[in-house]
Amino acid sequence: MPYLNLITNVKVADGRAFALEFSKLGAEVLGKPKEYMSASITYNDTLIFNGTFDPAFQLVVMSVGNIDGSKNVIYSEKIFAFLKEKLGVPDNRGYIVFQDPGAENLG
Repeated sequence: MPYLNLITNVKVADGRAFALEFSKLGAEVLGKPKEYMSASITYNDTLIFNGTFDPAFQLVVMSVGNIDGSKNVIYSEKIFAFLKEKLGVPDNRGYIVFQDPGAENLG
């Protein structure tokens, strides 16, 4: 059930291609099968970070059984690098929220 929900104020030239690439990254980073990976990318030109409209993002990462403080540091490094390379967003222009809803809370 791993899920990535990205909101960014950076227009992506080919949203579908980016979503596929981002989903693949998520599966690799989280160590989950790509068949279970889900990703959503939303463009929002009103997203402000640190009082400016410079490139920024907000990301929620949901996954069952592999979210913890030490792993989140590793996940963050890889995700920040990807977003910097693909969207030009510096690693100080966004937040990543990690959530494990627990298997009992999934339908």
